[in-house]
Amino acid sequence: MDAIQLTGYLAGFVIAMSLTPQVWKAWRTKSTRDISLLWNAIYISGLLLFLAYGIGIREMPIIVMDIIEISLAVSLMIAKLIYK
Repeated sequence: MDAIQLTGYLAGFVIAMSLTPQVWKAWRTKSTRDISLLWNAIYISGLLLFLAYGIGIREMPIIVMDIIEISLAVSLMIAKLIYK
């Protein structure tokens, strides 16, 4: 793994971790009133497109970190749908 790939993994990790507190709070408090369902749907759509791009160019940092980010975003959407 070279420095550029390591940077890609680090960037993806930081971005994924930025969503983690919101996901944790939503599940812990069972409150998602301030989370926009439309924003979440658009966000997941963008992540899926970026995942397709990562697969297309065969860049593992993009693929791996995007899968983690998609998992977090989908979890947040599920919480939003459950805890309206």
